[in-house]
Amino acid sequence: MLIRRETPADVPAVSNVTAAAFAKPETPLPVEVALLDELRTCGAWLPELSLVALSDKDEVVGHVVCTRGHVGTAPAVGLGPLSVHPDHQNSGVGLALVHTVLGAADALGEPFVALLGSAAYYSRYGFCTSTDYGITAPDPSWGEYFQVRTLSAYDPALRGVFRYAEPFERV
Repeated sequence: MLIRRETPADVPAVSNVTAAAFAKPETPLPVEVALLDELRTCGAWLPELSLVALSDKDEVVGHVVCTRGHVGTAPAVGLGPLSVHPDHQNSGVGLALVHTVLGAADALGEPFVALLGSAAYYSRYGFCTSTDYGITAPDPSWGEYFQVRTLSAYDPALRGVFRYAEPFERV
């Protein structure tokens, strides 16, 4: 498996992987596909933090993205969506994608990565409930599902409400 930056040629495959990963009978086209399309066209898109996982056959089997978010005026990043094709789930693809994007965000000097997700899953990457760091979710009802992973540039004085990129608010 190879993890690398997404290229324009990968976009259709990333859409297909995302659709398959989030598919439910009642939602033939998951909202995460539309969200990715919207994120790619907004100023919060960070191409350095849009990564794909390739199989041994050079097929896109997973994708992760972090986009620009803020606490007040301080920049940070929000992770998501994270997608792994169902045929490749539980094989380490998600693990490799998250570890790689965290390392890339750290290398870029980001203070932390925020996400909405399962504490049981994301705690393995060092994510903790955001309120442990004085960072609150855009929606207080998210509770323990809104998590933060601090990075090397983190400053404990950074506190407040995290705001995702604008497409998260309307898609």
